Amino acid sequence: MYDYILEVAFSCLGKLTSLFETKALHPSLILSEIFDYLAVNICSLLRILQMPLNNLFIDFNSYFASVEQQVKPELRNKPVGVVPVMADTTCCIAASYEAKAFGVKTGTMVSEAKKLCPGIKLVEANHERYIRYHNRLVEKVNECLPVDQVLSIDEMVCSLIGKERQRENAVAIALRIKKKIKEEVGEYLRCSIGIAPNRFLAKMATEMQKPDGLVVIDNEDLPQCLYKLQIRDIYGVGRKMEARLRRYGIYTVENLCNADKTLLRRVWGGIEGERMYEQLRGKVMYRPPTHRSTVGHSHVLPPNLKNNESAYAVLNRLLQKAAMRLRHLGYYARSLGVIVRYKIPWEPGNPKQIKWKDYATFTYTQNTVEFINALDAMWGRNPFSAESQNIPTAVAVVLFDLLHEDYITLPLFGNFEKNKSLYAAIDGLNKRYGYASAYFGGSHIARNSAPMRIAFTQIPNLEIENDL
Repeated sequence: MYDYILEVAFSCLGKLTSLFETKALHPSLILSEIFDYLAVNICSLLRILQMPLNNLFIDFNSYFASVEQQVKPELRNKPVGVVPVMADTTCCIAASYEAKAFGVKTGTMVSEAKKLCPGIKLVEANHERYIRYHNRLVEKVNECLPVDQVLSIDEMVCSLIGKERQRENAVAIALRIKKKIKEEVGEYLRCSIGIAPNRFLAKMATEMQKPDGLVVIDNEDLPQCLYKLQIRDIYGVGRKMEARLRRYGIYTVENLCNADKTLLRRVWGGIEGERMYEQLRGKVMYRPPTHRSTVGHSHVLPPNLKNNESAYAVLNRLLQKAAMRLRHLGYYARSLGVIVRYKIPWEPGNPKQIKWKDYATFTYTQNTVEFINALDAMWGRNPFSAESQNIPTAVAVVLFDLLHEDYITLPLFGNFEKNKSLYAAIDGLNKRYGYASAYFGGSHIARNSAPMRIAFTQIPNLEIENDL
């Protein structure tokens, strides 16, 4: 940006000199020419100055696989696939860049990964390890620049203020972050850093150079610098949105950048289209604060638990975990939903996949016993639980209709304080001695199942969710 300012300043001086050397022009015409020239260039400068570099976005490259390579030297510079369980029927949840070179990526089935890359090293995921490394990385970034928001296990965003917004200073901060991570966390924990006028563009900048990238998007780079991206690289464009864009004649990022605000509002079906239009142009968009709406857990059942008795026990365990998280977050719930996926007999050798779901409502509560009573009532209505040939394959519970404790009206009757003390004691035992140190008996046969997992945007709190 500052190079551009100097360029305009020298250009203006050159123009001024050339005009005065043109003796044929009347002085008033010379002044008019000067003012016109300055007006055009000053407008450009003001546009740049109004949109400084506001955000620095950090995206850790192939995070799970990189952590494994850092911890296990024998995996370094080797193709690595991280899997939930060691089985050919599951898929890779992460792949190192060496594995990606063979076409292995997140979601690739293990059997397919072995065909694409015969030398791939498969590692069972260690979610506790990834969370501990994540916490160290956040700490080290904070020592260089305050972290505004942790967006996922491998993404975080920071704000730039004052002189930090100058390009050379922002780049220096980014390099300092990379150096600190390499020296104090591990050289295999590489990250791509994007710096731009808003969060959206800073994230897009991380997509432009991987691994270990550092890209700055200045206002004068827009929108041409985005054209090399694929439409699916744009944050907020998934498979379904890509199909919608195509229906409106938008096939490339260049098409998207050239679309007007009205069209994008129509494509997105509302205000998000207008936000996309403005974000692509570097504008900082205000978004109202979001509030937690659900707390839940899900689990794919292993072979030894694929029966209705065990499926209920796993649901019970997941519900107790969700209730503990609910209390830790300071929320009350008014509704509980349950989902069970089944394989049921249909045609010989071809079972049918179905999904049973139900929900229950009650007064706002954090009480695990009330949640379990609601679960029992729903399980009694499950039409597939009575027949042993109906094989449950996955289960999920979700507490919803949440309200923060600051807005709860306490009950006039009942043992509210006693119940609160009871659950505080149970939660305290589980925090101190590991989850399932104290639990309700309905989950007994599944007490060691459904271990902690990292969701896309939800990072478990090791204090309350660690299974050890």
